[in-house]
Amino acid sequence: MTVTINGTTGIVAPAFDGAVDAADLTGTVPSSAVPYVSGRNRIINGNMVIDQRNNGASVTGSYAVDRFEFQENSGSGYTVQRSSVAPSGFSNSLLITVTTAASASAGQTNRLIQRVEGHNIADLNFGSANASTVTLSFWVRSSLVGTYCAALVNNAANRAYVAEYSISAANTWEYKTITVAGDTTGTWETGTASGVQVTFDFGSGSDFNATAGSWVAANDWRTTNQVNFANTSGATFYITGVQLEAGSIATPFERRLYGQELALCQRYYYIRPRNDFESARHHGFDVGTNRDKKQRFHPVTMRAAPSVTFTSSTAIRDDGVGITATFVASVDASNIGVHINTSPTQYGAGTVHSIGYGYTADAEL
Repeated sequence: MTVTINGTTGIVAPAFDGAVDAADLTGTVPSSAVPYVSGRNRIINGNMVIDQRNNGASVTGSYAVDRFEFQENSGSGYTVQRSSVAPSGFSNSLLITVTTAASASAGQTNRLIQRVEGHNIADLNFGSANASTVTLSFWVRSSLVGTYCAALVNNAANRAYVAEYSISAANTWEYKTITVAGDTTGTWETGTASGVQVTFDFGSGSDFNATAGSWVAANDWRTTNQVNFANTSGATFYITGVQLEAGSIATPFERRLYGQELALCQRYYYIRPRNDFESARHHGFDVGTNRDKKQRFHPVTMRAAPSVTFTSSTAIRDDGVGITATFVASVDASNIGVHINTSPTQYGAGTVHSIGYGYTADAEL
């Protein structure tokens, strides 16, 4: 069984442009043929394996797993969490459960989004005559059957493409694909800002209604046919295997090593645990100001200088003794400089202890 791409027989032709289109393929494509083309998927953590914030715990909103944000301001109640319920070939999904039913008013939202950094969609040439066709694919399972909506929206929220897909059997995994001709107009970010928002609706208000199947000059992500998921107490929705790629064919989900996926997520958010010790007086203790100076490099270069929140008002010595401290941080995309304002005697008489201090660094889009 063979596949011919751009006239060359094999898995990947030398001139292959990274987008799998119908014109590129002849013959029958085996399921193992295309996955070796790396860098196809613009979605990060599409298989829902990385959950730095919650480690699988149920939360009421915001980021349930890395890179996927759940937004709700309609009065509905939800829990969202990483789940081990998944289709064959996957180990995790994102589960959304309605705990309090409510219908959204015109301007209220109930949606799941991932903002894809502009650097990662720059080659799609959106906003030009050379805009690439893209395909969104994913696995879904819901207790409610009917029509659902997914959308692509630009950073300025004035260009959007809304698509409908159907869930036909309750509590059954179904695979969905949506192909979208690239937008030839509008402004699309190609730097560190959001390049495109990939949005899944669950019952937002009428202000976000559009006609499916074409680009519109608006901030829309649903149609009037969307199932009012938010208004059904106990309703459940699972999603995984989310992939956005260039081309008109949905190729098998691009799997990355766990460490690779984690590093991609840490460009936007990471947690330093409090018990991650480092030597005291690493950069020198300023006795005159009772200040210990330290520098810590981020695991990867972050998208931008992150917002840093210390997880405790005290540092901790390697022997478990707490150190009363005031933290002052200066940060950029590559490192954090920390001044720990404290007394040198707290490091221990005659012994220089290692100390730990925890924080979160957030550079989400």
